[in-house]
Amino acid sequence: MSDKNNEYEQFLDQETGVTRSAPGFHNTVIVILSLAWALFQLSLPRFVILDSVTIRAIHLAFAMALVFLGVPFTKKNTREIPFLHSTVRTPAIDYLIAIAGAFAALYIVLDWQGITTRLGMPISRDVVLSVFLIVLLFDASRRGIGIPMVVIAVLFTIYAFFGPYMPGILAFRGVSVTKYISQIVLSTEGIYGIPLDVSARTVYLFVLFGAMLERFGAGQFFNDLAISLLGRFKGGPAKAAVVSSGFTGLVSGSSIANVVTTGTFTIPLMKKVGYPGKTAAATEVAASTNGQLMPPIMGAAAFIIAEYLAMSYFDVIRAAIVPAVVSYIALFYITHLEASKLDLRGLPPEDVPRFSSVLARGYHHLIPLMMLIWELAVLRRSPNLAVFNAILTLLAIYLVRETWIAFRAKRSLLDTWKGVVLQTGRGLIAGSKNMLPVALATATAGIIVGIVNMGIGSMIVQIVETLARGNVFLLLGITAIVSLIIGMGLPTTATYIVMASITVPVILQLGAGIGLIIPAIAAHLFCFYFGILADDTPPVGLAAYAAAAIAKSDPIPTGIKGFIYDLRTAVIPFMFVFNPMLLLIGVDNWGLGLLVFVAAIGGMLAFTNAVQGWGITRNKWYDIPLFLLASFIFFLPDRAANLLGLESANYVLFFLIGAVVYALAFGVQRVRVRFEAAA
Repeated sequence: MSDKNNEYEQFLDQETGVTRSAPGFHNTVIVILSLAWALFQLSLPRFVILDSVTIRAIHLAFAMALVFLGVPFTKKNTREIPFLHSTVRTPAIDYLIAIAGAFAALYIVLDWQGITTRLGMPISRDVVLSVFLIVLLFDASRRGIGIPMVVIAVLFTIYAFFGPYMPGILAFRGVSVTKYISQIVLSTEGIYGIPLDVSARTVYLFVLFGAMLERFGAGQFFNDLAISLLGRFKGGPAKAAVVSSGFTGLVSGSSIANVVTTGTFTIPLMKKVGYPGKTAAATEVAASTNGQLMPPIMGAAAFIIAEYLAMSYFDVIRAAIVPAVVSYIALFYITHLEASKLDLRGLPPEDVPRFSSVLARGYHHLIPLMMLIWELAVLRRSPNLAVFNAILTLLAIYLVRETWIAFRAKRSLLDTWKGVVLQTGRGLIAGSKNMLPVALATATAGIIVGIVNMGIGSMIVQIVETLARGNVFLLLGITAIVSLIIGMGLPTTATYIVMASITVPVILQLGAGIGLIIPAIAAHLFCFYFGILADDTPPVGLAAYAAAAIAKSDPIPTGIKGFIYDLRTAVIPFMFVFNPMLLLIGVDNWGLGLLVFVAAIGGMLAFTNAVQGWGITRNKWYDIPLFLLASFIFFLPDRAANLLGLESANYVLFFLIGAVVYALAFGVQRVRVRFEAAA
């Protein structure tokens, strides 16, 4: 396969970090470490009992060792020092660095009793090894994630020491080396904090589950299933891309991986029925980016939010489900509007597989997913135990199915079982490689969180409050823009952790100051949503570059169009901040919950009509206010009631009013279409 054909896979390599994969001793070492990491993580829910610090340290040690062995020091080809760029084999210096990094990560466990007895008073050995760990972690993050994450952490570190010399409101009392080391490295408030704990206990297993599903063919099954259902309709391949990416997003925490998984199939099909390359790529980008909104993984944020807010994981999922589903429904609607603009049709019948055949061939892929949802939603098991049981179910189904196929075909059962073991091993290795960015991001973000907790947080509150001038609307706008900018260079999870630690307290305080009670989970999800949208925000959005490589379109226009599609997602966080019922907060019965859900769909569809410039025909200037008014009433009935002088809104009444306004907008267009046809 040519370099050009492999271009989109290079974007996935940038996210997963591992680039050294040629056969040889070094690859054997990476494989063994990847398998060991996977087996260690799988042992935690059922078989091995360890304290949380030990689990976090071992988790980080594996990640650092793998990134030093798997990723070269620089991606530029340096002729003077060629081993710095070696992608063929691991140089000796990287073996030494990998061993040193793993040892530095494990030091807190190896001398835990001594560290606890001298808490706040580290000895010289503590200081030296702590500085060593920080430097190596920065290098590991630079290799595995990219330079922006390191730059932000370094700037926070510099500010922590030089705060006393800053002018005016930027002044900070500063910290000593002893205080910094004790907080960031020798405690559970920095590198070994909550984000790394969530990564070690829960996120790894979900990423592993997604990797193994993909390895066993679930990704192709989701594509085929979506095409069989929707391929023959107007814009069918684009609609199938949305549905397929939604399914993949259930178990994938990566927008780029989602693009590569589903886009290699759906983008060519979209182009086949007439979508321009830019439109096809942008549709896949928007669908794949939004995959991180879908429970149960949500780019690892669901687990971290649950830990930060001391909420049950199920309550976080309950709050996140309506916005996520509504966002996907709106994107599905966008594909229909785009097909209407271009006057497109569906795929020819011969290119659409039969639904019954696809389901019969791959229904077993749905069983582990249903098992996971059953364990989480009905049995209310802990996330790590639920996904562990789902992984076991997946392996059992795969083994039984392959054995039955071999038995019917009279093939060697021994060879079949060897194949199952080999495929399982590949899934375990893929899970470890996919986990590297998350593990390194949570560890590095822990440095930022630890510095904020040393007193910078209150100063940041003052700065942001000054910039926002006490206006919560301006504050939300600033938060959204900063999240997009930071998210251009950071993984979603890292963006969320950084923004949540900085801006969530400000949002809550300013909201309370103007009498607006904002639920904490709404503020956390607000930061999370805009961190996700950065994945397709020009000029950086790697998801847009990956999709453009597949579609052979220009990445910048692709990113811009994808971002326009995602405007419907950008409006949702503002809505649920001012209307927490969209997060099912205060919703105590199924009837009201269903009404809120349907109203949110109506509001999102009306907003989509306004932004996309199309209803049943191209919008005129006077159509847009009607669509926006309907969206406002659907989303914010209480605000609409206040404008009418009412103290509170009757949800049913204002739902009907919104429906009437929305119908009026379509009615105006229908009359215009008939008049133009008659003329």
